[in-house]
Amino acid sequence: MPANALLSTLSATPLFAVGLTLAAFLLGNLLFKRLKKPTWLPAILIAALLLAATLAVIGLPYDTYRQDASWLTILLGPATVALGMPLYQQLPHIRALWQPLTICLPIAATLAACYALLIAWVLGSSPLILASIAAKSVTAPIAIGITEQIGGSVALLLGALLITGVATAAFVGLAARFLKIEDERIIGFALGLNGHAIGTVRAFEISPTAGAFASLGMSLTGIFTALILPLAWRLIGAGG
Repeated sequence: MPANALLSTLSATPLFAVGLTLAAFLLGNLLFKRLKKPTWLPAILIAALLLAATLAVIGLPYDTYRQDASWLTILLGPATVALGMPLYQQLPHIRALWQPLTICLPIAATLAACYALLIAWVLGSSPLILASIAAKSVTAPIAIGITEQIGGSVALLLGALLITGVATAAFVGLAARFLKIEDERIIGFALGLNGHAIGTVRAFEISPTAGAFASLGMSLTGIFTALILPLAWRLIGAGG
């Protein structure tokens, strides 16, 4: 059977795209452990690179793959909601810091969107690119909805999410050591606020407390951005 015919047969069912995704994920995790878990090369990045290389080699269009694997994104919502359990377990610690967290969140979440937009605008990026990276620090289920609402590209957004998460996981630890910050609650909150799910995974590798505060930062950043960003986008006419 010719290669094109075989590819058409395999891609006729969503199971092929789902199988590729799961295989890349498992292999990425295996390589991540073999490499002794480097913070600058998380498993999800390895899996994404493997998957991208596979799609390029077999000639499967990204749009076809995305459509077939789209039902996997449905699982992102329940996975995010499940992070409420560690939040509940750390509720006394969260209550103790509710005032500084309340002050910090809107400032940090706003800066997380604005610095990327400013850099892209200075470099002459188009409105499409600006709209695609505005929600780069928000967890994927919420970021996709925001990006579609303000007229961005989901494909570009997913790339920005991956880069942001990887950079956050790598640099927050370095920044904490440089600033001599040892409080796992602060480190976790910064990881979740800036690095969404990838940063949260990194936080759970540090400790359950860091993971819980990362979950809190990720959740609150998503809610704040979903409420403010579309409104601000229309008011300033950034997408025009």
